[in-house]
Amino acid sequence: MDELRSTAGLLARARRVVVFTGAGISAESGVPTFRDDLTGLWARFDAEQLATPEAFHADPDLVWGWYEWRRARVARAVPNAGHLAVAAIEARVPHVVVVTQNVDDLHERAGSRDPVHLHGSLFAPRCIGASGHPAQVTALADGDGPIPPPRCAECGWLVRPGVVWFGEALPEDALNAAVHAAARCDVLLTVGTSGVVYPAAEIPLVAARAGATLVQVNPEPTPLDPFCDVSLRGTAAQVLPALVSAAWDGSVQTSGTPVSAPE
Repeated sequence: MDELRSTAGLLARARRVVVFTGAGISAESGVPTFRDDLTGLWARFDAEQLATPEAFHADPDLVWGWYEWRRARVARAVPNAGHLAVAAIEARVPHVVVVTQNVDDLHERAGSRDPVHLHGSLFAPRCIGASGHPAQVTALADGDGPIPPPRCAECGWLVRPGVVWFGEALPEDALNAAVHAAARCDVLLTVGTSGVVYPAAEIPLVAARAGATLVQVNPEPTPLDPFCDVSLRGTAAQVLPALVSAAWDGSVQTSGTPVSAPE
């Protein structure tokens, strides 16, 4: 607990913070990881067979149906105490940038302002044409099978899920924003991420090389351990509310089991 309190002190004094989140924070809201999100009809497929531009061009109804099924599942999920604590940090530190590898909208629904989505979002579909027009797709098709994708209102091309597929580069604007924020922050919190998905996993290392304090929140060791100044063992919903509470005098109630730092 001493390490948690000292980390809380750093957080309370920080002027610029980056919160870098991965699948672990959303798993606590019941959102399965990418490869685990294959049940029912979808259990017959390999996730990597559905998450490529080639798959969409070969069978757009199949791929759109899977992503709509995933979007509907995410829409039923509720932000957890970890998401709410991230928003609480934003409300208290002068400059906070939330960078997430997740394609859900749980940070936004918890109150975070404009999180940077490195891998896109299930809730930001776009035209598959060269223009990449953003598309408005509000209705949730909660089926368990192929669904024809809509057409772009601007040009008539098919609308595709707004996520980064295998073989595609990360969105340039999002990556640049994440690197810029990491290079200037005082503290970077890396939360619920395995640290093995590149190039996203470089973001914490950018902060470490720039001299920021690197704090990891994860129940298990990760490849980021050697680079972290602090590793707090516990889930996002356990550790983050405890950090906020310790940093700002109990302003957010802690939840879950007590957290512990490695000896």
